[in-house]
Amino acid sequence: MGEVDVPTYFICPISLEIMKDPVTIATGITYDRESIEQWLSSSEASSYCPVTKLPLHKDTDLTPNHTLRRLIQAWCTINASNGVDRIPTPKSPLNKMHVQKLIQELSIPRLQLKSLMKLAVLASESDKNRKCMVEAGLTKAIVSFILKTWANKTCLMVNSGFEEALSILHQILRVSNDEFKVLVKENQEFVDLLTRVLRGGNIPKVNEIMRTHAVSILKATIEVSTTGILQKLNLDFFKTIVEIVRESISHQATKCALHILFESCQWSQNKLRIIEAGAVLELIELELTTPEKRITELIFGILDSVCSCADGRSKFLEHAGGIALISKRMIRVSPIVDDFAIKILASICKFSATTEVLQEMLNVGGISKLCMVLQADNAVQVKDKARLVLRLHSSFWNSSPCIHVYLLTRQIAS
Repeated sequence: MGEVDVPTYFICPISLEIMKDPVTIATGITYDRESIEQWLSSSEASSYCPVTKLPLHKDTDLTPNHTLRRLIQAWCTINASNGVDRIPTPKSPLNKMHVQKLIQELSIPRLQLKSLMKLAVLASESDKNRKCMVEAGLTKAIVSFILKTWANKTCLMVNSGFEEALSILHQILRVSNDEFKVLVKENQEFVDLLTRVLRGGNIPKVNEIMRTHAVSILKATIEVSTTGILQKLNLDFFKTIVEIVRESISHQATKCALHILFESCQWSQNKLRIIEAGAVLELIELELTTPEKRITELIFGILDSVCSCADGRSKFLEHAGGIALISKRMIRVSPIVDDFAIKILASICKFSATTEVLQEMLNVGGISKLCMVLQADNAVQVKDKARLVLRLHSSFWNSSPCIHVYLLTRQIAS
């Protein structure tokens, strides 16, 4: 391939590779469709032609250059013996009319499943397809279908398309949730439905993929729900979410479940339900086995919230590795984790500081880490919080051989 001279007009000006789907824009320049679409989507309200620098709207028409594409395909065929792969004929871009036709078929029972399967395939192919589907009104149609199908529970016994509908909604929420927000922000029924799917139980055909899609959709729902909906979340809801964390059915499902707990725990009644659901010990166990920056940040954020109340601190201290975990993660993950970790230790030192707890903080290196926070390049407010924790029981820690006294007194005095 390296010895073959490629005609310059076969090369996309952006990617500098042979065009697979050449399209011509308003300025008369031809680009590969994928490259120019990425160029336009990366800009603000408008952009410009990469070659001519002329103004170019991001919704500019992309006209397929069939003649050039056939020339490229013919050239590839001729040079096949030189290792050149033939460029396949690209699919026609998805349009709103086609999506709307498939949406109409959802109201015809004998066509529902076939339509949903087609929509699921289209949604999985590209962001462009998903955006087109959202613009065609698919979000409302799918949410309505899911609610109606669930209401008629006998439909779940057969190929109702429920699994495909969850998959489609999961996919299109990746590009937009504006209409979804309007539909579900006050919809308790939708929250209850997704929670039931997550429980599985005696519901036929509920598998790990369905549960992953359901918890992803539930995360998106909780993020846009009104305060009234969030305050109605009950103990069974949180037991279900904690079960998703415990089972680790997929990495995505675990992360979504953590997001739900993080979003929910800002209300005091939810904190108590999260604690009662057994979240504290499960979160510590998860962090001990699955260290990852974003997951750690979520876990520490939830632990910080629940440790602000007595029941949460009590559950946290029940775990033999809780304080050690907090200490180990400081100055290793991110400033966000440092902030949460110090707040957790502050809550414990203020309200649950038994001699055993203070000694454990020394033994596992928690106090040394707090001193290191003062020395590291952390935000002023983070250092202030660390200094406050050190001052709370400095008389106890000063007398301990587990830490250099001069370091502690020097940092507290500064």
